[in-house]
Amino acid sequence: YIFLFLGVISLWWHWRARDRMKVTNLTGKYIFITGCDTGFGNMAAKIFDKKGFRVFASCLTETGAKELKAVTSKQLQTVLLDVRDSDSVKKVAAWVRDEVQSEGLWGLVNNAGIMGPSAPTDWLDIEHFREPIEVNLIGLINVTINMLPLIKKAKGRIVNVSSVGGRLAFCGGGYFPSKFGVEGFNDSLRRDMKAFGVKVCCIQPGLFKTALSNPAKILKEKEVIWNKLPLDIKTQYGEEYFQKDAAKKQKLSKICLNNDISPVIQCMEHALTSLHPHAHYIVGQDAKLFWNPLSRMPAVIQDFLL
Repeated sequence: YIFLFLGVISLWWHWRARDRMKVTNLTGKYIFITGCDTGFGNMAAKIFDKKGFRVFASCLTETGAKELKAVTSKQLQTVLLDVRDSDSVKKVAAWVRDEVQSEGLWGLVNNAGIMGPSAPTDWLDIEHFREPIEVNLIGLINVTINMLPLIKKAKGRIVNVSSVGGRLAFCGGGYFPSKFGVEGFNDSLRRDMKAFGVKVCCIQPGLFKTALSNPAKILKEKEVIWNKLPLDIKTQYGEEYFQKDAAKKQKLSKICLNNDISPVIQCMEHALTSLHPHAHYIVGQDAKLFWNPLSRMPAVIQDFLL
């Protein structure tokens, strides 16, 4: 028993030491981050700029780009990018290629994402599903494909921001199918790129306080859909359904919401700088203690709890 105990402690200590090993000479390396107007991407761009990376920060709006540029160094460069626009993605990739030249791109952080309407499936039409899938999945894949030659040149890193919603779908809408798709793409890409020395990581945040997960915004979008529903659908659900469901979601949000978004950026940093990055990073107390364990339970237990 003593030898077994010492063996476990030794393995744990070895894993901890291995986890802390860093790649050397990263100062001045190029990284590209999508979705830097607000939230995770915005904070990541600021922090990685301070740490000496040469950051290309893509923003959806001119306002977002100007505000970010105003609080970062001259080394950080912003670029406007809508990941849904294939021509724009190709142009930005060509611009990045000209900037990095023979050095290649050390890091790609696919962070851009939207929530989209969150409601029961029979309240929605195909357009409600299309936008989150176009942004969160197709856009992510398109950016990755166009940046991949530059990543391979540098033997760098790809960091895909998914969600606990890529492990467990707990309401209707296009967000969860898009994140399940990200998980599948991430896993296949990781295996494809292993032979080229490119490491691919996936970050799975829980519920964090960002513009994407704003409860008031989500509720307002749902209310708009409810008000447009045919009378027979409203009758099936009952007039009291909307209020009861909103109250439950609000209660869940208060319990699960993480106010500090910095742990997500810490995982991005580890994925970009560690000698042995993790394949998956589960971030947030709610993700670690509830969503992730629940995602591994039998469907009957998941359905009962949700």
